[in-house]
Amino acid sequence: MQSRTCKFYIISKLSEHKVYSQTLKQKKLKKDNLLIEDYIENSDLSNDDAGDDHISTGLETPMKKDSIAMSDKEKKVKISHLFKEIMDVLGLDLSDDSLKDTPNRVAKMYIEEIFSGLNPANKPKISLFENKYRYKQMLVEKDITFYSNCEHHFVPFTGKAHVAYVSSGKVIGLSKLNRIVQYYAKRPQVQERLTNQIAEDLKEILNTNDVAVIIDAKHLCVSSRGVKDNTSSTITSYYGGIFEDSAKITELQNYINK
Repeated sequence: MQSRTCKFYIISKLSEHKVYSQTLKQKKLKKDNLLIEDYIENSDLSNDDAGDDHISTGLETPMKKDSIAMSDKEKKVKISHLFKEIMDVLGLDLSDDSLKDTPNRVAKMYIEEIFSGLNPANKPKISLFENKYRYKQMLVEKDITFYSNCEHHFVPFTGKAHVAYVSSGKVIGLSKLNRIVQYYAKRPQVQERLTNQIAEDLKEILNTNDVAVIIDAKHLCVSSRGVKDNTSSTITSYYGGIFEDSAKITELQNYINK
């Protein structure tokens, strides 16, 4: 008799727990739905022009103060979970062999590749050398291919960067110019900011104002959505020190256009 009473008590408690859990889930679902409804009601999601303006808030990439508190491994786990939710909301079947590993692939790609420039630990180590050749003219590294992502729509923009400087007594390895471009490109970006970040970093590294950066890029947020213009490109430039002289700008452009 005691055994039956105990068994009945356990079943009763399990039923209560199940009902309690279902109630909590219903409350959470109701809360989530209210939040979504409130967001939709107060958001101009139907406005075709919303978010098309490309604005930049400053030279520094907008980052949280504790952006590096979480390890890369933890970030990948969290991104994978959240991207899985996005795919689920889109109605994709996550049990399909082609899709089931996509959240992990995206998380790895974000952290290790296309947004690796957000981690200061990935900044290239730079070594300078004495200008023993006494080369006093501009040095130009042109057609540096880069891939970045528009921070407004998280779609790529790609192109070529042209970098020039005049030595103040030190020179930098040519491959390091490419690596500096890649480092600042591998983060959500605005082309104007990317141009200035590369220039300012080179000025500090080389201890000279005689630096120029020109970027010519095509934006998928322009060609694949919105206005859907596949022929236009965007050019930005930075001219510092002697490169502010019109004759030097012409000389630099002649080098680039050869």
